[in-house]
Amino acid sequence: MRLKIIGSAAGGGFPQWNCNYRLSRGARAGVAGVHSRTQSSVAVSADGLGWVLFNASPDIRQQIAATPELQPAHDAPLRSTPIRAVVLTNADVDHVVGLLSLRERQPFAIYATTQVLATLEANSIFNVLDPALVPRRILPPAQELSICDADGHDTGMAVESFPVPGKIALYLEERGQPDANFSSDAGDTIGVRIAGASSRGSVFYIPGCARIDATLRTRLADAACLLFDGTVFTDDEMIAAGVGQKTGARMGHLAMSGDAGSIAGLADVRIGRRVFVHINNTNPVLDENSAEHAAVEAAGWEVACDGMEMEL
Repeated sequence: MRLKIIGSAAGGGFPQWNCNYRLSRGARAGVAGVHSRTQSSVAVSADGLGWVLFNASPDIRQQIAATPELQPAHDAPLRSTPIRAVVLTNADVDHVVGLLSLRERQPFAIYATTQVLATLEANSIFNVLDPALVPRRILPPAQELSICDADGHDTGMAVESFPVPGKIALYLEERGQPDANFSSDAGDTIGVRIAGASSRGSVFYIPGCARIDATLRTRLADAACLLFDGTVFTDDEMIAAGVGQKTGARMGHLAMSGDAGSIAGLADVRIGRRVFVHINNTNPVLDENSAEHAAVEAAGWEVACDGMEMEL
């Protein structure tokens, strides 16, 4: 099983189009150790030919252009794609808007929870993906499901989805209640365990998570690889940077550092490879020369970058 991280940044990418924080300025200026990143997505294949995307970011056209494996083969039909399916982990803008760029009457399948499928159904713009060509299928919780293409052919990949602490998508919040608690443990945000029929292990992909509880720790024990929410390094990071008023927790994301952070929370869980994904443009780990980046590596974690690849 091959996995490629095609987008490692949080919503807005890095640098974000309107962000003038020091890290974004550094990325634009080409500062050594500060590299641009597109928005959150991974691509996985069981055979190197057909691929399943996990989340469809607004940068998907750019990501396909940078990833030859996701482009039509030179001897393929005039309209074709090796993308067989898209699995959605929530309804956030940075995870669903890329679906609109996959129009043009090209068959593939969409997999998501009932909550996320309901959000797509409620917004008629997603009807540009004709359900007759792009079927929408439910990801049942806590069950392993074989992922199939639009015609029902098995991709050789199985996914088990499970709810993780998170929150509803920003655009679904009630605007008149800015201080309300929009957190959710009911499947609005999920993690997935991805396995191939001939792979030696499985990958857990959890790009959004608000806290680590005992259930999640037990689930991740003995995982071969974990791709985990790395949105912010400290909970008040955006406030301290002067670019926002929300904490990481308010956005549904757990900080990397601190006694309640993900590094500490998973320190004693047996996990083979640990990689932070979905990294916000204010997170100092984006600077490879920073003390925060060094601290993450010293704790046994990697910081994802676009194009990172692994095999299981």
